[in-house]
Amino acid sequence: MTQDFFTIWLPFIYLYGVGSIFFVLGMIIIKKSGAVNLQIRSERRWYKVLVFGLAYFIFIHFILTYAALYW
Repeated sequence: MTQDFFTIWLPFIYLYGVGSIFFVLGMIIIKKSGAVNLQIRSERRWYKVLVFGLAYFIFIHFILTYAALYW
């Protein structure tokens, strides 16, 4: 079985590329609808937690995929 870009990395890029677009759109909708008030410290913190969580999952998925393929 060959492990090339189209079977390994393209699905990864698609998953987090398209997923991030929907995530950002959702965050914009949350902010514009007034569901979050970024003037309140605790709400600002949770907004940052959500953004960090996405970056964390992308990073962990990338590291584990890279480790499985090249280490």
